[in-house]
Amino acid sequence: MAATLIPFNSEVLFVGLQIGGIAPAWVMVVVASIANTLGAFVNYWVGAQLETRGAHRWMRIPDAQFRRAQGWWDRWGIWTLLLSWMPVVEVTTVLAGAMRTPLWLFALLVGAAKTGRYIVLAAITAGLFG
Repeated sequence: MAATLIPFNSEVLFVGLQIGGIAPAWVMVVVASIANTLGAFVNYWVGAQLETRGAHRWMRIPDAQFRRAQGWWDRWGIWTLLLSWMPVVEVTTVLAGAMRTPLWLFALLVGAAKTGRYIVLAAITAGLFG
């Protein structure tokens, strides 16, 4: 749920479970990373469904301008997925679906971003409360 557009703070839950010693930190990192990455696929699907239904036309974006935006996304915008661990920037996962980013590339970039966040969070929590 936390990786979708529905507001939920997985970090608080992650830290609480880590402090409580529910499982080894590496297990929590793996589970949280996989779950958060899979949640981002919901956003990707939403973006793909919106574009399949012609969302850029609803927003009155001309086809030529949308094609230029897709070119920009393919060259530069896709790298914003490395910031998808940030709650506000997570909307890029919806854009990735609308722009038809290849799923393998989406999974690689989003998975790296989400995993990196939980590794850093686990290290900080262990340092502060360990």
